[in-house]
Amino acid sequence: MKVNVHAVGFSVDRKLVDFIQQRLDKLEKFYDKIVSSDVFLKVEKTSEKENKMVELKIHVPGDDFVVKKQCKSFEEATELAAESLERLLVKRKEKIRV
Repeated sequence: MKVNVHAVGFSVDRKLVDFIQQRLDKLEKFYDKIVSSDVFLKVEKTSEKENKMVELKIHVPGDDFVVKKQCKSFEEATELAAESLERLLVKRKEKIRV
């Protein structure tokens, strides 16, 4: 699957891009028709520690899924967003089967 990582307002290091790629590749176990995905990384300007925002957009034929998560680290936010997408993709697959 093609994963496009967009860092808004900063540059992202290779380790984080590799982590995101590996985590999103696991989504293909749940739904094999994923065309591509866009990942937007943002740092919110707040005094809170949980200021890292990850927005995942997954493109599947006939639909797009968008999940936003905000956590203390990009890795944690990516993990939570990917788990939410797993649930969405399983629901989509079941709906198509019926």
